Amino acid sequence: MPNVALIILRAFFVLVAAGIGVGLISSNLFPTAPAAQQFAIIFVCLGVAAAVVILDIFVRPKRLETMTAVYFGLIVGLFLTYVVQLAISPLLPPNANPQVIHWIQVVIGTLLCYACISLLIQTKNDFRFIIPYVEFSKEVKGRRPYVLDTSVAIDGRIADVVETEVIDAQLVMPQFVIAELQGIADSADKLRRGRGRRGLDIVNKLSKSRVDLQIFDTELPEFAGQPVDMKLVLLAKHLNGKVMTNDYNLNKVAKLHGVGVINLNDLANALKPVYLPGESTDVRIVKPGEEPGQGVGYLDDGTMVVVEGGREHVNQVVHVAVTSVLQTSAGRMVFGRYDGQAARIDGKA
Repeated sequence: MPNVALIILRAFFVLVAAGIGVGLISSNLFPTAPAAQQFAIIFVCLGVAAAVVILDIFVRPKRLETMTAVYFGLIVGLFLTYVVQLAISPLLPPNANPQVIHWIQVVIGTLLCYACISLLIQTKNDFRFIIPYVEFSKEVKGRRPYVLDTSVAIDGRIADVVETEVIDAQLVMPQFVIAELQGIADSADKLRRGRGRRGLDIVNKLSKSRVDLQIFDTELPEFAGQPVDMKLVLLAKHLNGKVMTNDYNLNKVAKLHGVGVINLNDLANALKPVYLPGESTDVRIVKPGEEPGQGVGYLDDGTMVVVEGGREHVNQVVHVAVTSVLQTSAGRMVFGRYDGQAARIDGKA
């Protein structure tokens, strides 16, 4: 989608250049110039402006709040114009035409203001003052943004987490992750195609939610030649944010680079009910276990329960006394013992 602010700025810059040409003609700088030369002056001003705009177009666009860019661009541009004026004043001859000096200042000021405003409009997340060196970050919800990876989008649980309004930080979806999702969605494999489409649907759902979702479409220089996982780590470091992922390997790589990680699997495990030895619960045995006499069931949140003495009660809901709980990288496992009470078939007493 084109940046409307940049289009308006470029058009206004060309109009200002034309106005400078008309001002040069109407001044006393060229009192005896024929009409053809006067029009040539306007075309030269327009040509210079067009060349500057074309050069600016080839610079990969970035984004920032438009009004902030205009205000600070004008301030910095005018300040630089004043500095340049002081620098070139000793170089001018004493008998220089005041109108020549005036138009030199106008041209320099126009170019510097345009360059400063254009730079700030294309700066997406922050801008810096040189003296003193103070960085002002764009005001967003929360302190540190969360950079989403492909696995989080495909998983889909992030949309449910956002609906609870527990996340008040900005979510950042890199353009290269969206491109990877599009590649998966175009896969010839039906399963991969479905996963890719689900990921794109989740991104679309997040964009319509209350959370502040930003699409990061800037190619940082350090991205060159890096795989997607490393780009995510570099982007999180660049934004001073955290990576949100379900990928175990990405989790480890991010931590090696000193980047914070939010693993949705760890979050889900942390929110599961805590069972202590001696407590009891009802579990449906769905299949035999690996060991003799064992049965395997699952709680409503997906936690696996290994039941001693449950092999003979497959497809029954049994009363289980918890004996131990094991936390693994794959999740939480509960071990229990069938106590022979309140056995029910197909959920009925």
